[in-house]
Amino acid sequence: MVGLLKRFRYTIEADLHQLFDKKQSKNPLAMLNQYIREAEKQTEQTGKLLQRQAQLKEQLENELKETTAMLEKRTQQLQLAEQANEADLVAFASQEIDSYKTRQFTLFGSIEQSNKEFVQLEQKFETMKHKIKDMKVRQLQLMGKENVTRAHHKMDGVLKTKDESDFDDLSSYIETLADKIEKDYDRTSLEARLAGLEKAKLAAPSIELKKEEEQN
Repeated sequence: MVGLLKRFRYTIEADLHQLFDKKQSKNPLAMLNQYIREAEKQTEQTGKLLQRQAQLKEQLENELKETTAMLEKRTQQLQLAEQANEADLVAFASQEIDSYKTRQFTLFGSIEQSNKEFVQLEQKFETMKHKIKDMKVRQLQLMGKENVTRAHHKMDGVLKTKDESDFDDLSSYIETLADKIEKDYDRTSLEARLAGLEKAKLAAPSIELKKEEEQN
């Protein structure tokens, strides 16, 4: 069981920095995503093996219970056979007791070893899950870094054009347009004032004529 864990393609002791330092690692985020998928797959398989190991351990414990129960039963039967002076039954019960004691001893050793292995596997399984969590945190960090890099690239594309004179031309155009609008406004306002003077001049003789008529 432990050997299977050692043969995993992606071990939990792998150093992520070594993974990204490879010359062919042109896209660390893509490689990390693949690594996480593989690690999750291996962790899922390990979980199934751990579950299977728990079932096997339970079966050993059940066998021990049955063996212990039969050992107690044959021990009691041996006492009855001895009291009844049944030699053949005594021999049979004695032989059965020896077999159950041997099996019991073997099961004790197997269960003890199975418990140790199960604890080791369970600890490694938890470590694998923590490793994946850490990798997902690293994934978020890389995604954030990639996003910031892209944002800077796009902003730099606006702020730093290939021809810096583009901005100068644009600024000049805006200034020229502003001057034109301002001049058009001034001309319009001046024309309105001149038209007002003309209107006032035309209205002046009529006013004088009206005053003379009122005086007469």
